[in-house]
Amino acid sequence: MKKIIRTGLSPVAAALAGVFLLGACSQPTDTNSANTALEDTADTKQTLLVDESRLAIYHPVDLTANLDHLSDNQHKMLSLLIDASKIMDELFWQQAFFGSKASFLSGIESEEVRHFASINYGPWDRLNGDTPFISGFDTKYAGAQFYPHDMEKAEFATAEFADKQGLYSMVKRDEAGNLYSEPYSIAFKSDLMEASDLLLEAAELAEDESFKAYLTLRADALLTDDYLASDMAWMDMKTNPIELVIGPIESYEDQLFGYRAAFEAYVLVKDLAWSEKLAKYAAFLPELQQGLPVAKAYKAEVPGSDADLNAYDVIYYAGHSNAGSKTIAINLPNDERVQLEKGTRRLQLKNAMQAKFDNILVPIADTLIVPEQRQHITFDAFFANTMFHEVAHGLGIKNTLDGSSTVRQALKEHASALEEGKADILGLYMVQSLLEKEEITEGSLEDYYVTFMAGIFRSVRFGASSAHGKANMIRFNFFAQQGAFEKTEDGLYRVNMQKMGAAVEALSELILTLQGDGDYDGVAELVETMGVIRPQLNSDLARLSDANIPVDIHFNQGKKVLGLPE
Repeated sequence: MKKIIRTGLSPVAAALAGVFLLGACSQPTDTNSANTALEDTADTKQTLLVDESRLAIYHPVDLTANLDHLSDNQHKMLSLLIDASKIMDELFWQQAFFGSKASFLSGIESEEVRHFASINYGPWDRLNGDTPFISGFDTKYAGAQFYPHDMEKAEFATAEFADKQGLYSMVKRDEAGNLYSEPYSIAFKSDLMEASDLLLEAAELAEDESFKAYLTLRADALLTDDYLASDMAWMDMKTNPIELVIGPIESYEDQLFGYRAAFEAYVLVKDLAWSEKLAKYAAFLPELQQGLPVAKAYKAEVPGSDADLNAYDVIYYAGHSNAGSKTIAINLPNDERVQLEKGTRRLQLKNAMQAKFDNILVPIADTLIVPEQRQHITFDAFFANTMFHEVAHGLGIKNTLDGSSTVRQALKEHASALEEGKADILGLYMVQSLLEKEEITEGSLEDYYVTFMAGIFRSVRFGASSAHGKANMIRFNFFAQQGAFEKTEDGLYRVNMQKMGAAVEALSELILTLQGDGDYDGVAELVETMGVIRPQLNSDLARLSDANIPVDIHFNQGKKVLGLPE
């Protein structure tokens, strides 16, 4: 297999000094046609708007796993699941980009720029605030392709139409210019029918009955936009060695309101040995909920006790999960009804996590953390901090105290950033609590704190357009105010163990209160004042770039990489 090496532009591209041909010259001026394919235009020279070194911020990783223990039928099933995932990838392109993917990519002459565009699913740099990295394109519309580009928030607020805040519909205009919603099952009917058929074909090969039931129900959900039954079935799967997450799931791509879900997929293989180690932790959720450092009303909901933790090797990413920064842990389903009845499942993507630890986190620590604390940067702590982040999504409150709406609906476009911030900080609270109970026996609290601090530098590089990035900016600035870390004369960071614990408690209380109150204005103020990269942090991030430390990873993936039949 030919490995893609990201070492900068080719000699030809370099000679052109960042100028290349692009088949389509710019975003259409008629925003009502934003969901239609771009019309062919005369070739126009486009300019690379970033330094060439920016194109190498993603470290290449071959996405492989040991499949020798799987049967022939399971190998065939994996191929079908990857085929279905590829359809989710094409659908996400339609949700993220206003034109034809094929025309856009084929029109880029430079292989390096084309590769960067494919990682970002368009001409906008997802780890740099969604700014264009090539000329001829405006700043990305916050609503992606979920809404007409000429629609503003005020118009949406006063409009009346069905499924206005729906997860699974596109908002469009009729001939009279009025807004209406079109279900995904209609807007993407032919593609979803093909994906549904592939899931049914895979179900016939499934050796685990619970997985077969899930695939069958998920195939139906793609055609009906009703995912509740398949989400419930997904929660009941305990013994299947192969895993699939597929469909419209996360709403991060909708940065206008955070309502619409984007298509994505993961194909995974369970790591049985690591999963056995993790099984015990979910049982502590109800007890930990009661110990949260917040008033009783904000922890009155009882998280489901049927949640579980498992470790996986992921063998294929598609759609939203593959765009820009790569997910290393999953907490699903997002449906509050399922969470309150059954909890959630937390999937730790161990091989992807190891790749980020080795290639990104350790070099960051060597650059920014004081030498005497670098010994506390461990994979076990990184794995646990990531894992308990996902577990902590189940803590806190899902509905506002006044009962008027879910937290997600009340906080709108800020819901995702605050929820990610909650999960990070409550995950650390869980680690502290379980260490005190001696339920966690690996490492010391200093391991988890110092690794967590290095993790902030890793995630904050994801930029302002990422919910995770905003959450990390807020936490970094809050910790700075609380004295949770100090900076030496040499420009290195040292964690203050005593003040870190107090900061964790204070930020936990603040976030849980804002969520329970459904305080949109309060969260907006927090994001505006604290969700920013200040000059000191910006200079430190520049040091990471100067050291050529990758920002994230990208995958060489697919059937050929895995040795599966095409």
